[in-house]
Amino acid sequence: MLLSARNQLRAKVTAVSLGNIMAEVRMSIGNQELVAAVTRESVQRLNLQVGDDVIAVVKATEVMVARP
Repeated sequence: MLLSARNQLRAKVTAVSLGNIMAEVRMSIGNQELVAAVTRESVQRLNLQVGDDVIAVVKATEVMVARP
């Protein structure tokens, strides 16, 4: 899979919550959590399951940086 998006993060699916139209996919990247809202159809088409290794692709025009 080739993409123009530069921010591709290897992650592991930790939870999938299906709604009527949308779904929430929780992923672990090291000790950090990333949450994505995607369509239910996308979750089903990708057959996403807890424990799956995935690539989270972040395509954004803005990224904020903060100090802890």
